[in-house]
Amino acid sequence: MKTIVIGVIGADVHAVGNRIIDYVLTQGGFNVVNIGVLSSQEDFINAAIESDAKMILVSSLYGHGEIDCRGMREKCIEAGIGNILLYVGGNIVVGKQDFATVEKRFLDMGFNRVFPPGVNIDQVVPTIKADLGE
Repeated sequence: MKTIVIGVIGADVHAVGNRIIDYVLTQGGFNVVNIGVLSSQEDFINAAIESDAKMILVSSLYGHGEIDCRGMREKCIEAGIGNILLYVGGNIVVGKQDFATVEKRFLDMGFNRVFPPGVNIDQVVPTIKADLGE
């Protein structure tokens, strides 16, 4: 059973989506380490190291995900988990921006997958399984 660390980054307190992601991934057969809301990059990375996670799934709904996620891949590399899968999704930028542009920005920051606002976690599970080799 592969471990995935999930949480809500930065000063964001949106817990409902986080609980839904936790439930769906757990039902999908994953070991989920849910670090909750108001989480720093270091919280995600430390949880991933402690649990030997294969993926970090970052969610953000308050629009500041771009700022909160900047430098995360570099911190993973410094912590010795540079190859971990990094997913991000939600309302990750301020205002209405072209998603293809937003996606490219996050891919350039080292994220493996970027999901738009309103994506259903059920739609993401097959991608997670494929990326984790399940």
